[in-house]
Amino acid sequence: MLEIKSGEAVQPEENQLNHSCSEPLSQVMFNKKKWNIWTFIKKNAFVILTMTAMAVGIGLGFALRQVNMSPREIMYVTFPGELLMRILKMMVLPLVISSLITGGFFSLAKVSTYGRIGLRAFSYYMVTTVIATFTGIALAVSIKPGKSSRQTSEPSGGKSQTVQSVDSFLDLIRNMLPSNLVEACFKKVRSMMFLLQFLHLYHHNYLTFVCTFSLLQYKTVYKSSGNHLDVMNTPSNNGINILGLLIFSAAFGLVLSSMESKGKPLRDFFTCLNEAIMQLVNIVIWYSPVGFLFLLAGQIVKMADTTNVAHAVTMYTVTVITGLIIHSFITLPLIYFIVTQKNPLRFFAGILQALTTAFGTSSSSATLPVTLHCMEQNHNMDKIVTRFMLPMGATVNMDGSSLYEAVAALFIAQIHDIPFNFGQMIVLSLIVTAASTGAAGIPQAGMVTMVIVLSSAGLPTENIPLLLMVDWILDRLRTATNVLGDCVGVGVVQHLSKHELQGSSSARNNLEGKEMCSLRCYGATI
Repeated sequence: MLEIKSGEAVQPEENQLNHSCSEPLSQVMFNKKKWNIWTFIKKNAFVILTMTAMAVGIGLGFALRQVNMSPREIMYVTFPGELLMRILKMMVLPLVISSLITGGFFSLAKVSTYGRIGLRAFSYYMVTTVIATFTGIALAVSIKPGKSSRQTSEPSGGKSQTVQSVDSFLDLIRNMLPSNLVEACFKKVRSMMFLLQFLHLYHHNYLTFVCTFSLLQYKTVYKSSGNHLDVMNTPSNNGINILGLLIFSAAFGLVLSSMESKGKPLRDFFTCLNEAIMQLVNIVIWYSPVGFLFLLAGQIVKMADTTNVAHAVTMYTVTVITGLIIHSFITLPLIYFIVTQKNPLRFFAGILQALTTAFGTSSSSATLPVTLHCMEQNHNMDKIVTRFMLPMGATVNMDGSSLYEAVAALFIAQIHDIPFNFGQMIVLSLIVTAASTGAAGIPQAGMVTMVIVLSSAGLPTENIPLLLMVDWILDRLRTATNVLGDCVGVGVVQHLSKHELQGSSSARNNLEGKEMCSLRCYGATI
């Protein structure tokens, strides 16, 4: 009886096996293809939603152009987008403070742990980021992509003259050291030159003139001519003093890292705050396609000439791509060749897989495992350097992003016909460098940091949807540039740290032991 039952039990399994084997191959391939498409949609849901919103927004904008809409009706159309901009601006202050404080003490801890290697890595990241920023500024000033658009900003009222570069540089120093941190959260210093007329006044070459204007408090009256006085003042304008908060937060984070166990409760607080803000931004970011749809529709309705704006956006795209090409194929290879005296083309050939992955995923963090494999297997880089620099570079080294933000800020200024002198460009470069470094790791970091840069530079943020029309391709290109900068940095720092790495066998063994422990712990949790 047992043998009969066992035979009966086996028979259905054989029939099921034969049935599964007899399943058509086309059906299996169809199910696999269906699964791959669904996985792709889930993985790129935000990009798909954003592109769909852009297409719908453009169509809605051109449809509404056929209707003679009043300014109030246009305001109703852009109201959902206005809410998005307000939410993003609301996130700027806690995001910058928490990310810079946590980044400050983490960076110092890593640099102090790795000694000279950490110092060289940090110096390389800062130098390349500054070079990328000035490359973007130089291209935007020379090409002038926003000058082809006829859109201009509304006059701000009041008769003012151009402030000299020295005054802008002094404003930079004033904003870096705010007298009141609470006031820095909503006010910043910006010098203005006024031309006042008077009937009769005893004047000298230099004197102090106090008037009762509600906006102005203290003025310095310079040399007069006829019945005019050139009045210089440094009032506090509305807007977050990002530069002062950046300096204070970074310094506070560095000091906090040096306090060891005494500063642990406060470090844990800011780490938790940073993670909470990141989660909040990750939730809010899913509303952005809706906001961009209505913002873009409103911008198209308000355009006087859509052809000029389309040409300006095209020139902006060409400017950013040109800057990324210069930085990727001239600046970084030149740095690598000067330091290592090796052929950069051979080096680039070994990291092609990492660059293509970065272009496909548009994420430096997601590309990190491939980057580690390319650097350690293809180029035999030391694990002490790769395991230290590449994870930190994925969140700190943002060459492509800083170049893109510099070009975008000047593009917005040129669209609104806002002049930028040399001092203001220095301020912009510092803001872009700090924002691209301090706000790294944020979901859709390019959009969030662009709000930070434009707000701190005193530029309007309602034109951001124009930039996002082409951001899907620029985001991938600048991510590939970021990963290339990380890999070149590993090669440069390893070449400069040969002597330190020769005596680091014990450190390497400890590092591999920690990696094995972490892998075991990870396997246990799974």
